[in-house]
Amino acid sequence: MSREKDAERLMQGRASDQGRVYLATGDQHITEHHYHHPPDESLSFFGPSMQRTVVRAQPGHRFDWSAPASVRTPLVGRTPPVLRDRTDLVSRLMEAVQNESGGIHVLHGLGGCGKTAVAQGVFNAVTCQRDRIGLWVNASERATLRAGMLAVAADRGAESYELAAAYDGQRASADLVWHYLHCSSQPWVLVLDNADDPAALEEGAWLRPSSQGTVIVTTRQASSYVWNGAELHRVGVLPVEDAALVLRDLAPAAGTLEEAESVARRLDCLPLALTLAGSFLSRQLLESWSMSDYRRHLDNNPTELIDRGAAPGSSEKNARQLVGRTWEITLRALAEEGFPECVSLLRLLSCWSSDPVPLSLLLPSSVDAAGLSVFDPPLPGHRIEMALRGLLDHSMVSLVESEESGEVVRCIKTHGVLLDSVAAATPKDQRPLLVEAAARLLGGEIPSETCGAQAVGRVRRLVPHAANLLRRVEDAATGFNAVELTTLVAKHVFESGDYQASLFLAQAAAETAQTHLGSDHPMTFRAEHRAAVALFRLGRFEESETLHRRVLDGRERVLGAQHPETMESRQDIHEPLGQLGRVEDCIAILRETEEIRSRVLGDTHPDTLYVRALLIEYLADAEIVEEFDRTAQATVTVCEEILGCDSLATVTGRHNLAYGLYHFGRYEQAEPIARRALSDRERVHGAAHPLTLSATVLLSWILAERGSLEESISFGRLAVAGQERTLGPEHPYLLSNRTSLAASLAAFGQLDEAKALARLNLPLCERVLGVGSSVTAKTRSLLAGQ
Repeated sequence: MSREKDAERLMQGRASDQGRVYLATGDQHITEHHYHHPPDESLSFFGPSMQRTVVRAQPGHRFDWSAPASVRTPLVGRTPPVLRDRTDLVSRLMEAVQNESGGIHVLHGLGGCGKTAVAQGVFNAVTCQRDRIGLWVNASERATLRAGMLAVAADRGAESYELAAAYDGQRASADLVWHYLHCSSQPWVLVLDNADDPAALEEGAWLRPSSQGTVIVTTRQASSYVWNGAELHRVGVLPVEDAALVLRDLAPAAGTLEEAESVARRLDCLPLALTLAGSFLSRQLLESWSMSDYRRHLDNNPTELIDRGAAPGSSEKNARQLVGRTWEITLRALAEEGFPECVSLLRLLSCWSSDPVPLSLLLPSSVDAAGLSVFDPPLPGHRIEMALRGLLDHSMVSLVESEESGEVVRCIKTHGVLLDSVAAATPKDQRPLLVEAAARLLGGEIPSETCGAQAVGRVRRLVPHAANLLRRVEDAATGFNAVELTTLVAKHVFESGDYQASLFLAQAAAETAQTHLGSDHPMTFRAEHRAAVALFRLGRFEESETLHRRVLDGRERVLGAQHPETMESRQDIHEPLGQLGRVEDCIAILRETEEIRSRVLGDTHPDTLYVRALLIEYLADAEIVEEFDRTAQATVTVCEEILGCDSLATVTGRHNLAYGLYHFGRYEQAEPIARRALSDRERVHGAAHPLTLSATVLLSWILAERGSLEESISFGRLAVAGQERTLGPEHPYLLSNRTSLAASLAAFGQLDEAKALARLNLPLCERVLGVGSSVTAKTRSLLAGQ
């Protein structure tokens, strides 16, 4: 007998009654499902069509039942020791769980904001009370969602044969799960965690209300029609006080509350980043960093340092536990949905600050002009709207309104830790293109003139973004463009009267220029010059003179004595020289600048006329009466005729003319000119500008000398209050003007207020101006009642 016939005989068999015979050749997997139902078909969950035995044979198939280890415990890693700043939200959710029927609650927000922690807090509170059960499903992927929900069905009483049919495609899985949830003998709360793809919930109708329990969903998707009918709760970052307490909860010995607040601010109060930072500080073995140490190191490579706080193996087990990887999940999902441009848009935003970015920076025409279509992925202007919408819908950016100088502007805001993470992951060959494009877009927002409240507001909104752009510079080419842009912003901010912001930007630009362009590069000199003039306006006269001198020497050596920027340095060094009492040097350098400009540019060039307007003040200080009388009014008249009433030269000249007349005791002649100067300053600079306040002080002095003490005090109060806001509480000009106001108050008989002001001013005068200064002596005499 042949081998084939032997095999055939071995495979034969007979069946009787309820017996079965299976014949198979090769590798086979047999799956048999038995369904037994009561005689009354109406009680059958599946109905009569399912009252049969189903037998399938699939070559080479192995049945895989990959159920989660538990649905009664949140398998989400570490639990916060204390849930900070979420008490109200947890209470609202607890109340909803206890009081409503069939509610669905969606917790949405940026990855790492603690949505899962809130859900876990509710879950734990519910299950501790033992009045209902908690069920937890990982909904981050379709497979884990389906497996978890079927495990929920099993927990609620589904039989193995029912689950097998659902797994094998013979039964609608979601219907099976919700049948058992609806029929549950115990009320429940069901958490669908990390449901960042609402479509997965919709496809199987996995999200349903039930009278037996409450559903809580955590998601990054803020906007989806799948949430229709659900109650939405936005989960944001923590207030700084609570963020600091999170660090202290995890690493109480690492520093003070103030140090923790500093770290929390640098981490933008993101709960995930705070947890990782606190964990790092609490687990150190070889080093013992304080929170201050940690804060300093954050400026170098923040993403890498933050992620060092993760448990070993977290990068492989769960990317959501790392700030360097958690947002890759969302970006990958966006790319799969057809929005790869979101990656390039986030990379562009990472060149700027986490402060609000005006939407006007991202107009399609501006995006195309900046060359963003050459990125990988490309970001053409016509796709910018969709990319923005994708990031908004996935909580990676938020839409906010920013108000500056009375103007409300729509902006987008991105979390700082997210921006640092995206910047660190940007391919090296893309970074120069991004910095170049970001600089162009910022440059398009700079107004031609910083006049008017709206123009001032537009410039001030650019300050943090220009500063952050410098952090992204990696080579000389991008360094030049970024420094040029930042120095220009610093100039406009200076002209608006915000000297502190101007100094901050100018110093940052100078540091970047020195690193990438060299100390003798003209762009380095330009940034340092901006810093020098800001230092002067902030009352740091010695520092200003030193820096001005270095820039002037460098420009003369590199650019030549007659270069316009060298002339600029020669002109502006007069300011600290004058305040340091070196009036003769001040006059000499202004005369030299005027002579060169007159020879090179002409007698009536705006720059020549401006330096003449500046000279008026120092002719008065030096008591050069004859030249003052001969040239001061004439200079103002020429400036007005040639340049107009609103030119800087005209306004400055008239202001200095009024000062000179006051200095020479010609108070009656000075008053109308001083009033005109104040009106000019208000019109050109704005009422709160430091130069306007200076004109206000001058008019106050003149009125005091003319016996109009009440009006003088009114102007003096206005000036002092304004200078406190704009110049700071210890500026030399403010200290002098505060003493003058106190003297006017005393002369007017308001002795208590005068002494209170002098008492406030005296220790500041002694520390800032010196115990021997005339202002300090005058302040002391007011207190003595002399």
